[in-house]
Order: sequence, then C-alpha cells, then structure tokens
Amino acid sequence: MTITIDCRHLDFSGIGVLIRGCLPYFLDTDNYFYLLGDPAKLEPFIQGRKNAEVLEYRPKPFSLAELLFFPKKHLSKINKGGLFFSPYFNIPGGIKAPVYTTIHDIIFPDMPELTSWVGLKLRMIFYRRAFARSAKIFTVSEFSKSRIDYYSGGNIPVIVTYSAIQAWIPEWKKAKSEKSETIVFIGNIKKHKGLDCLLRAFSLARKEGLSHRLVIIGSRDNFRTSDNSFLEKIDSLGPGAASFTGYISDEELAGHLSTAALLVQPSLYEGFGLPPLEAMALGTQALISDIPSFKEIYGSFPVVFFRAGDSTDLKEKLIGLLAGKAVTTVSLPEHLLSKYTFEKTASIILQGMIP
Repeated sequence: MTITIDCRHLDFSGIGVLIRGCLPYFLDTDNYFYLLGDPAKLEPFIQGRKNAEVLEYRPKPFSLAELLFFPKKHLSKINKGGLFFSPYFNIPGGIKAPVYTTIHDIIFPDMPELTSWVGLKLRMIFYRRAFARSAKIFTVSEFSKSRIDYYSGGNIPVIVTYSAIQAWIPEWKKAKSEKSETIVFIGNIKKHKGLDCLLRAFSLARKEGLSHRLVIIGSRDNFRTSDNSFLEKIDSLGPGAASFTGYISDEELAGHLSTAALLVQPSLYEGFGLPPLEAMALGTQALISDIPSFKEIYGSFPVVFFRAGDSTDLKEKLIGLLAGKAVTTVSLPEHLLSKYTFEKTASIILQGMIP
C-alpha cells in the first residue's frame, strides 16, 4: 500500500511529536510512503530506506495555496491508488485518495473565547471539511472522541490512538539528577493553559513561605499581550521568583524537567497533555488539574490532582507537596512507562487505515 503523510507540522509541539514519534514505526512496515514537507528535515527519517520518498511541499497548512494550488505532479502520485494521512485536520485541495485525519482536540468550539468570531467560523469550516472528507478520524483520548462525535453527529468512525512520549526521553534520564527548588510550567498565556490560576496560587504560596522558584518554559516575548497583564503579574512576584527559559532544545527541556521539584499543569482543557507524562518519565512529580482528559490519561499514574481553575486549592497542594519537605522523585513502573508508546499509536493508525 502507498501512503502519503503530511509532515509539514514536523516542528510543531504536539502534532510534531506525533509525526516524529510514529514515522520510524510507519517506515518499518512493508508499505511505501510519500512524505510531504521539507526534504532537509525529513532526510534523517528516510536515510537508507527504499520504501519512502519526500515530496517537497512547504506552503503553510490551512492556507489558500494548500487548498487551491496543490502541485499536480504530487497529486498524480498521491491519488494513484494510495491513502492520505494528515496528522491534523487540514486536507489539501485535490486529494482524491481516501483521507484519514487526526484531530487532537476540538477546543475552539468548546472554548470560543480563545478566538474571534471570524476565527471560530473559519476553524469550523475546516473541522466540517475534515468530517466530510475523512474515511476515519484518529484522536488522542476518549474525551476528544466524545467531543468529535458531538460536533460531527457521530457519523464518522473515530479511533482513539493515545499520544506518547518520544523514546529518547526515558533513555535520557540520568540515574542521579540533582533536584532544585524549581516548579516548572510548560504552556502559554492562552486561557485554557491555566497560567493565570497558577500565578495566583504561586503568589499566595510565596506569601505563606514557599521558597521555590517558578520556571516558565518559553520566551518572555511570547507572553506579551496588549496590556502585558501576565508579565506584570509575574514581575509582581518579586526578584528571582519566576524566570523564563527562552527558546530551549528538547534536551534542555528534559534537563529542566528532570531537575525540577514539581511540574504544574493547570490546564482547563487538553486533548491529551504530554508534559505530565514527560515529567514523570524523567523522575519529577506532577501536580495537574482534574479536567476530564487528565483524569482519563493519568488516573492510574502517581500524579496529584487539584480542582481546575481553583487557585486556592492549587496553593494548598503546592504547600502540601513542597513546603519544608524533601523532594519526591517519581519512578514509574514498566507497565506505566509502556502504557503510552508511539509503537502502539503507529500500529493502531496503520490498522485503522489498512484493515
């Protein structure tokens, strides 16, 4: 079977992790693959393989160029008896092969305040187009499946293929990483990430004597808004209380996670949410909100839940876990380390496309 995979999201966070994680397992099968994207970025994946070739294609997903001017030379290959897999809900124009998509979440209609009225309308067009064009849809949790079923009318097969951590993360873990008095947050200022709740809770905990520092993974410039309210709240915590890492590599991220006393993931909405899994694989405890997807994904893991959006409860949990206590190191047993793997994810996707 010939399968085309849209790899233009290779550098993105959650979507890129899915592509990078699954590609080696896809390519280890007897199928032939066309990989859409940047040849330089895809070369490491296909080096030495005879069952894959790159179709150079760089227009941005969801662009007019993607919808109206997809190269005919690529279409002649893609549509000749093969399948098309998109790791997101964008589908280029002109694709006549059976289409399979991954929708990680359906957050914009569930939280319309995250975008403008026009932005929501445009996204719904793409969601509905994916519903209409997809033979099957893959998603990353039962929670996301329920939301896709709701908006699609339940007329499309939706298959849960949980996300996973990249294989190198547990292997990177050092036997004796020195822990520091840091709390790590990975996310952005969008409402569903819950940073505002964390900042309120952290400020209250500092007033009650918590000495830990907050490390925000990302660039300070990326947290600027029209009123800079988030930066003002961060600065009000006092000198040295919170810091930004700036852009960091995957290895540097692993370093921050492995040495942190705690990861806090205060999300109000997620399809899956990888940081808690990455943190625990690197030996760090996770304090996370009790949203449905987290309860589903992490219910059997040694996490601590707090009430989503409740800064007082989060403050109490921060003090209870950290104040005057030795840092707890997490050691996941093998059955939990192997619960979510890209080998399983890739296998389910291939079985879903090729019965």
